[in-house]
Amino acid sequence: MAFALTGARVFDGQKLQDGMAVIVDGTVITQILPASKLPRGIVIQDLGGGLLTAGFIDVQVNGGGGALMNDNPTIETVQRIAESHRKFGTTGLLPTVITDDQHVIDQAVVAVQHAISNRIPGVLGIHMEGPFLDSARKGAHPAQFIRVMTEADVQRIAAMACGCVMLTLAPNKVSPRLISALSQRGVLISLGHAEATEVEVQQALDAGARAFTHVFNAMSQLNGRQPGMVGSCLADRESYCGVIVDGLHVDDVALKVLFAAKAKDRIMLITDAMSAAAGGPDRFELQGRTAQRVGNRLQLEDGTLAGSIVTMDEAVRRSLQLGVGLEDALRMASLVPAHFLRKQNELGRIAEGFSASMVHLSDDLHVNKTWIDGQ
Repeated sequence: MAFALTGARVFDGQKLQDGMAVIVDGTVITQILPASKLPRGIVIQDLGGGLLTAGFIDVQVNGGGGALMNDNPTIETVQRIAESHRKFGTTGLLPTVITDDQHVIDQAVVAVQHAISNRIPGVLGIHMEGPFLDSARKGAHPAQFIRVMTEADVQRIAAMACGCVMLTLAPNKVSPRLISALSQRGVLISLGHAEATEVEVQQALDAGARAFTHVFNAMSQLNGRQPGMVGSCLADRESYCGVIVDGLHVDDVALKVLFAAKAKDRIMLITDAMSAAAGGPDRFELQGRTAQRVGNRLQLEDGTLAGSIVTMDEAVRRSLQLGVGLEDALRMASLVPAHFLRKQNELGRIAEGFSASMVHLSDDLHVNKTWIDGQ
């Protein structure tokens, strides 16, 4: 049965509007019109203020609510992660499996395949962060599982029936030929965890790489004579980048540099969340290593950062504190990742024909309610 959402400001992905109603029929948005012109007899849900916007899309989420993909790669884990982050406005996500034994990665792929076929709300695909990385910038990834990509890997990854398939790899460890082969088969290549030069990065971008994974973190840094991966990301106008806006992974001044240098329509807010996020425990096991929360920081026993506990709504609020405008911040959490995933014609906006995946925010941008495909 169709229903109308009224009483909140509406951000449609392009502009903020007052006095509008959003009509949902089934899984899609069918109309946006002045609330005063609603058809007689339609069911009305008065939101009583706040802001209605497209639901948030997180392309890098390892866990949440006590569940972690690498720890237990099952459909139940995928569902728990999605349900936990939905409470914080995430209506679409890529469950993320980091570098591990190949059988763990294979199990994660099957879990996401099952989640999609069983229509677990919000699951859009999978993000494989590794194992084709550079050990010099491994971060929390276990070095024993980092390896060289083979032709068989290309065929296996390209053949995954897993929705959106995102792969983070090191551009100095994977050849442009293999990157091109994956990109041409629809795999979304993101560059990260590498001590790569700007030349190696540019070759990867020319071969079809589409993004940078958690920019500034676990990559060669920018200096005057060696721009590195960070400099390449800031200079490139077409590529996307994910960024963790938690005040710990990247200093606020560096974030301001990113927001000033990179077009806002190429920046994606991500969480890189672990099981401790979205209501999970302060201490957990990550591939046999103990990780724990110290303040708002997740770290291994040696102090290495191990993902985050930030949620997407918090990332939006922190972006505003750093001087990003409301409309840009909301787009970085919704429309920009939709474009990156090539789903810009169905997600990331409140518009006719788009999926009715939305979030109702309070005036101070905390989550009141979410809808995924109208539910």
